[in-house]
Amino acid sequence: MSEQSTDLRETVRQRYAAAAVQVTEGGTACCGPEPVEVDENFGSTLYAADERDALPAEAVAASLGCGNPLAVAELRTGERVLDLGSGGGIDVLLSARRVGPTGKAYGLDMTDEMLELALANAEKAGATNVEFLKGTIEAIPLPANTIDVVISNCVINLSTDKPAVFAETFRALKPGGRIGVTDVVADDNLTPDQRAERGDYVGCIAGALTFAEYRVGLEAAGFADVEITATHSVADGMHSAIVRATKPLTTEASSKTAESAGACCGVNACCTPAESSADSALTVTEAQAATGCTCQN
Repeated sequence: MSEQSTDLRETVRQRYAAAAVQVTEGGTACCGPEPVEVDENFGSTLYAADERDALPAEAVAASLGCGNPLAVAELRTGERVLDLGSGGGIDVLLSARRVGPTGKAYGLDMTDEMLELALANAEKAGATNVEFLKGTIEAIPLPANTIDVVISNCVINLSTDKPAVFAETFRALKPGGRIGVTDVVADDNLTPDQRAERGDYVGCIAGALTFAEYRVGLEAAGFADVEITATHSVADGMHSAIVRATKPLTTEASSKTAESAGACCGVNACCTPAESSADSALTVTEAQAATGCTCQN
């Protein structure tokens, strides 16, 4: 990872750590936690009142997303769900209610303070079918082909390595699995400099992909049936959008696109820290040995 990327990730971590601390400290006040300050395009107001009312106040207050991925994920009883960048846990807890006791909802976050807040919220909610994991969305700490649905709420735009996010999401999903995320997406005519003029990276603007870039990135990772639909404006030429896509049922249908997303020698994200076996029954070493090749860099 470049020095600039490392600095950006740390800036993002610090911002969300501070938000978690703000909510936690507010929760000890007489009147309960105040929502983290955001404008009308971000935060808990994008959820229905009955959804907010069913959760701990701290989970609602920590919501910093640009939409409601649960409204588009179409979760079913018994499914396994993964939330990328789960923050205070609002989407994980809502997912857990929808998939029921036979399902499971995972939350992945890199920020200790947010993970601590999310665990406390899960305990308050009495949720027993949830698990929060520490890690980055560029290297998901779950086995391949184990997740039915991946959701995310205005987090992928914060990554400095979006191809890795798409490749890892594809790896974690079962064949036939799907994504239903909300994210900030830019008009296709906006250059990176123009996006940066409209807002900073940590504010979910400068790092946003265009509609075309998002589609190409998902398809390069192997996804099919990609749909990207703008819902509301968050800045000039910048939109909150619903993103849907599916992992093909057959490995043959996805093998060619997986190669372009960094798969080689039977390994996804080949020769990177996030590499994993394309066959869940094999280790990385076994997969490379089976194809007779190893990393050359």
